[in-house]
Amino acid sequence: MSHVMNTYKRLPVALERGAGSFVWDKQGKRYLDALAGIAVCGLGHSHPKLVQAITAQAGKLIHCSNLYEIELQEQLADRLTAISGMDEAFFCNSGCEANEAAIKIARLYGHGKGVELPAIIVMEKAFHGRTIATLSATGSRKVQAGFEPLVGGFVRVPFDDLAAVRKVAENNRNGVAVLVEVIQGEGGINICGADYLHGLREICDANQWLLMLDEVQSGTGRTGKWFAFQHSGVKPDVMTLAKGLASGIPIGACFAAGPAAGVFKPGNHGSTFGGNPLACAAALATLDIIETENLMANAIAMGEVICDSLRAKFGGVAGVREIRGKGLMIGIELDFPCDELVKQALVAGLLINVTNDTVVRLLPPLTINRDEAELLVAMLAPLITEFLARQHASQPAAKTA
Repeated sequence: MSHVMNTYKRLPVALERGAGSFVWDKQGKRYLDALAGIAVCGLGHSHPKLVQAITAQAGKLIHCSNLYEIELQEQLADRLTAISGMDEAFFCNSGCEANEAAIKIARLYGHGKGVELPAIIVMEKAFHGRTIATLSATGSRKVQAGFEPLVGGFVRVPFDDLAAVRKVAENNRNGVAVLVEVIQGEGGINICGADYLHGLREICDANQWLLMLDEVQSGTGRTGKWFAFQHSGVKPDVMTLAKGLASGIPIGACFAAGPAAGVFKPGNHGSTFGGNPLACAAALATLDIIETENLMANAIAMGEVICDSLRAKFGGVAGVREIRGKGLMIGIELDFPCDELVKQALVAGLLINVTNDTVVRLLPPLTINRDEAELLVAMLAPLITEFLARQHASQPAAKTA
């Protein structure tokens, strides 16, 4: 019996090695990885240039703490602020830590304006993490249940609904920020429109609020831009990043610009491991590889191949509600809860997951090629077709007049 704490409902497979878009289990069975460690392994598995960078840095210096200057951290901050248009970066170890930093920036900013009880506007179906503050910001009762009392200071509104945000602005004098995912990943690959981000920017400017964008899952090239907000041209005041930034080495980042820049002072925030030399070397290598191998263009092209193929197979099929995506962040929404598809895909040699109960989520590596993209669809489509046939067969027959 394992002594690992029982916090995960693990699938019955132990993965042993990976190469490119594929992984192998201990018995030697091969799987096409259409999940990439939940948007983490953007370079696929065992990318030789990444392995070389990690190995070389591990032989020099893995950790030294933020009590000292860390040259690689400074290089990474310079690189990321240059491609994002942000002004400064704080490095941590995960997406929830990055969002914790964003929440603290918003509260400190609010107190600096004389707001005694700062409130952050957050969205229904959002996911920002599992720490007490970030699960309080998250729009999922499943995540929150059992961990009350939740942290106060959050006002929840529907996603992609500017009127609801404007109503909060009119009625809540404690507002200081809006925290939103450009694409809700855990919420079901829900994509907001460019007009929504522009509208949020206008509301935040009019009320001197911070616009804070959670790019933990959608960032680092996954949607075909470095960051999903860049499709709209809207610039945030705070942005959070993690997952694919170092291709599997834990790292998170919180960026600030404009009125949010300079809010944190020495002593306001910190991290023991955040921005260590090993993680920064992996992140710098990741950015180099994405750029030199044109992986953002590949994300757009392969995302179109997958979505177009799926739409061709399921156009007009009863039970397939919508196929939506941006780059290689793809969701297939069905009319029925479809968790069972995860195990069926595993048996077939395909790694996927289901989020928000009814959405098959695909987050393949940015390195996936056309043959692999077509193989993904060829493996997945029959599973969905058979699943829907079973669901419809189990439905009670309609009464005739």
